[in-house]
Amino acid sequence: MDRFKKAGEKEITRAISTSFRDTFEEYIESDVIIVGGGPSGLVAGRELAKEDVKVLLLEANNYLGGGFWLGGYLMNKVTFRDPSQKYLDEIGVPYEEKEDGVYVSDGPHACSQLIASACDAGLQVFNMTKFQDVVLREDNRVGGVVINWTPVDSLPKEVACVDPIGIESKLVIDATGHDAEVVSKLEERGFLETSGQGGMWIEESEDQIIEKTGVLHPGLLITGMAVSETYGVPRMGPTFGSMILSGKRVAEVAINELE
Repeated sequence: MDRFKKAGEKEITRAISTSFRDTFEEYIESDVIIVGGGPSGLVAGRELAKEDVKVLLLEANNYLGGGFWLGGYLMNKVTFRDPSQKYLDEIGVPYEEKEDGVYVSDGPHACSQLIASACDAGLQVFNMTKFQDVVLREDNRVGGVVINWTPVDSLPKEVACVDPIGIESKLVIDATGHDAEVVSKLEERGFLETSGQGGMWIEESEDQIIEKTGVLHPGLLITGMAVSETYGVPRMGPTFGSMILSGKRVAEVAINELE
């Protein structure tokens, strides 16, 4: 049996810390920052990275995928309506047709494959990173985000005085789902008003999500369920086609904006 190369604690710690430092410094300034690592954010990141856009995805949790691991009611089958299954073909996710135009896949397989595909394309991810605020520039254009480590929010108040930091980008994409966290910061300042999502209506919802995906405010784009929360679009429940195609659409819009 081949034995492991001799390397101890200091070598391991040095490898972790220097690698993270180098990556962090590189992404203090990006072309696009995506806030939220659910399916829409991952697809957007994958599509942008494929076009050699310098893109950073921020995720508050230790894991990526959002609600894409499950398909509703703790059942781990995820559904897609035609034509969104074509994207599954592109990233190599198997599925079967259960109803006319309704396709089903295993949630863990679909989610993990999307994560791997996005990372393989060159998407950089900072997980355990909590969005706290926007960076604003002239005419209230969004020019980046303010972030902190996610665990800071869980610290007792007497030790939680930990200042966040700001990182810059040409564009920010809100992919935070129902929370619409980035959009909410602009609404708090009176720059825009949101409607909150409507009741469930799958057939009406998914088309509207795609149609309304795009630029909301100078420097800020929205995708996925953040679109529903912003415009009052009906919720689509446990089906993911519009989440996938909204992510693809917002990447296309972002590329046009960068040009």
